[in-house]
Amino acid sequence: MALERCEVEKIAHLARLGLDEGDLPRTTETLNNILGLIDRMQAVDTTGVEPLAHPLEATQRLRADQVTETNHRDEYQAIAPAVENGLYLVPKVIE
Repeated sequence: MALERCEVEKIAHLARLGLDEGDLPRTTETLNNILGLIDRMQAVDTTGVEPLAHPLEATQRLRADQVTETNHRDEYQAIAPAVENGLYLVPKVIE
C-alpha cells in the first residue's frame, strides 16, 4: 500500500502537523517505507511460534513480604487535633 501526496497532506492535517511543501516528498517516502516494512513483517509465517510477553523472558526478583516496621498509629494519633475510632477527623472542604 503506497500513500499518495494528497493522503499524506490529509494525515498531516488530522495529526495537526505543519508540513512545508519541501517536506512532503520526503515525508511521503518515509511513510511508504514504514508501511512497506509493516507489510514485509506481516508476510512472515509465524505458525508455531509462541508469543512472548517479554523478549528476554525475564522474571522479577521479589523480596519476601515481611513486616519491617512497627505500628506507630497510636503515637501519631496522640498528637493529632481530632481522632475518632482510629480515624483522623478533618474539616469538611467540599459542600
